[in-house]
Amino acid sequence: MMAEPLIYIIAGEPSGDLLGGRLMAALKARAGGAIRFAGIGGPHMQEQGLQSLFPMTELTVMGLTEVVPRIPRILRRVRETVDDIGQCQPAALITIDSWGFTGRVQKRCQRQYGDLPRIHYVAPMVWAWKPKRAAELAGVLDLLMTLLPFEPPYFEKEGLRTIHVGHPVIECGAGQGDGARFRQRHHLAADTKLLAVLPGSRHSESGRLLPVFAAVLERLRLSQPHLRVVVPAVPHLVEEIRQAASSWPFSPLILEDAAEKYDAFAAADCALAASGTVALELAMAGLPTVIAYRLSALTAFVARRFFGFKIRWATLINMMLDRPVMPEFLQENCDAAKIAPVLERMLTDADDRDRRRRHMAEAMTRLGLGGPSPGDRAAQVVLDYIAERKRP
Repeated sequence: MMAEPLIYIIAGEPSGDLLGGRLMAALKARAGGAIRFAGIGGPHMQEQGLQSLFPMTELTVMGLTEVVPRIPRILRRVRETVDDIGQCQPAALITIDSWGFTGRVQKRCQRQYGDLPRIHYVAPMVWAWKPKRAAELAGVLDLLMTLLPFEPPYFEKEGLRTIHVGHPVIECGAGQGDGARFRQRHHLAADTKLLAVLPGSRHSESGRLLPVFAAVLERLRLSQPHLRVVVPAVPHLVEEIRQAASSWPFSPLILEDAAEKYDAFAAADCALAASGTVALELAMAGLPTVIAYRLSALTAFVARRFFGFKIRWATLINMMLDRPVMPEFLQENCDAAKIAPVLERMLTDADDRDRRRRHMAEAMTRLGLGGPSPGDRAAQVVLDYIAERKRP
């Protein structure tokens, strides 16, 4: 009897874990359950049966000042991961985003296990700020799966087989929240203004944004005294957020239950959020949002000095439509005095909110809303490729 194939799958941050969980579920469905997994991941992948080699949170860092002190440990984890892949002898290796870690694993596997199919899911933004990386990926990978329809040509011209599978935000359920249920559960009147605050999924993000968000709320207190605030928190940041929010105005409601997040989106009038995947979820929910982000000073300097930025916008919705549907306040502009007036107008101007909702709906259609499931399509691409590699 032939053993069930084993797929080694690695994610390095929450958004990758979510992608990995959906991909694993789709692979199990298409394989009739006759498939096994090993690798590194978080709660979504663990729900699908993964026993993570080590906690994924060890890899969830961003920026030079955060990464540099952890380099020895990260390099040790790379070696441990590659050794584990050798012991598992998987049918394929799939890495998801987080190229700083996963790229090192892929490169070592290329040298040590040349026959192992090497697949990467989520293209680095080479079209944005480091075009030469396309050639780097082409020299390491066998197959790349992208989220955005305009990405494949950047890699195909370097000889890398690249397939667009669609953006997973369209199947996340962010647009299916029940706002009335949320308001009833938390005793919020239908006409009470509600602001969702999302300070990021990494400690490095929240550490820089929480003080800014606190200052924004202090400024809003004068003009919006009856505003209520809800903060959907990722599990590993709950205590940090709870401690920070204890001194905020408006008696913030901290959500620990992830199942409530989309209900909160549906109930809210506006959002203040860190740049990242959550911006797409907010757009899917049709929630008018102000985006804020701040890297460490050193990371920002190096990025500007040595890499430069070739994009006008940081938020994908704004990139696609080339206009600030989600106003962005980045780096030195990530300042409460600049953010608060824009957010105040958004809270008080219903026409403005409606206009932004229409623009967000347009962007989601371009991302594939109404089309096939990206997770299922990615699973089929993986299984087809493994089968192709097995053929003589």
